[in-house]
Amino acid sequence: MRDATDALIRDLPSYAGRWGRVAHTLTPFSPVVDGEVLPEDPWTALAAGAARDVHLMVGHNRDEYRLFTVLAGRYGATTADEASLALRRFGPGPQAEDDYRAAYPSADPSALQELVMSDWLFRMPSQRLAEAQAAGGGTAYLYELAWRSPTLGAAHALDVPLVFGTLDNDFSRMFFGGGAPAEAVALSAEMGEAWTAFAEHGQPGWAPYLPGERLTRIFDAPSTTASYPQESSRRIWEKHAFDPLGLDPA
Repeated sequence: MRDATDALIRDLPSYAGRWGRVAHTLTPFSPVVDGEVLPEDPWTALAAGAARDVHLMVGHNRDEYRLFTVLAGRYGATTADEASLALRRFGPGPQAEDDYRAAYPSADPSALQELVMSDWLFRMPSQRLAEAQAAGGGTAYLYELAWRSPTLGAAHALDVPLVFGTLDNDFSRMFFGGGAPAEAVALSAEMGEAWTAFAEHGQPGWAPYLPGERLTRIFDAPSTTASYPQESSRRIWEKHAFDPLGLDPA
């Protein structure tokens, strides 16, 4: 299975002529807005009030894309040219590279690539989903998992063992190495309680997201509730519309 995955990752760019920029990501899949099963994208639907009677909890991890660069054997190995290409290809608009470099002046090429890919795939769509739900008259709760695991930081999928309390299996050892530290055990209990409370009562234990305040639960050691922490990226993406991603080679 790992060999097949490695081969897919290696061969993805060869599909660029048919798939467009999707072929340059390590996650070449997404829901398809077909007008029937999925009539419109979720940001548009929520902003129009499609789920105003359904409470929403949504969030992301701080270092989302790190998992994929590590699995591809590319963590910390991004060149300056590769970072520039990622910023131009996946950032919001022709000024994206300048915006990111101005917002994150101390970021090296690997950090810049991780930032733009995390923002494009996970962080900004999640924040915007909460924004859309609130705009449509619904209730949204936004969170960020900021606690950094010993091996991968706050990478994609770290929330899975924390929420479900599975801190001692092969999957969780990818994040914790030889064993989960005490901070992870405490955070796991906290996140599990929040998810359970939301499923049972529709309230995870922190204030709902409102566009003017952008209150966000930041899961860390200790956890806090504060204004959305990724403000630099939010401003860069503020005017970007998360429309369905077409298979457009252009």
